[in-house]
Amino acid sequence: MTYFLIYLLLMNIITFIEMGHDKGQAKKGGRRVPEKRLFLLAALGGGIGGWLGMRMWRHKTKHTSFVVGFPLLIALNCICVIFIAVYM
Repeated sequence: MTYFLIYLLLMNIITFIEMGHDKGQAKKGGRRVPEKRLFLLAALGGGIGGWLGMRMWRHKTKHTSFVVGFPLLIALNCICVIFIAVYM
């Protein structure tokens, strides 16, 4: 269970950093992080980090897919955590 919690923490940190990096690239006009990657990271356990990054940097807040999708992925992440905690 400890490794699983470390995994979740790392996924959230990585997703948070990627959101910040994408915002920085958007401001500079540089190479952006693909939206598919942001959603994949959130789906793989980084939903809270993605949502916090979205709020902190005010990034992707006008994209309905992110405003609705990230909270849904957080709910999915929570369901998976509960399932794993109960059945492991």
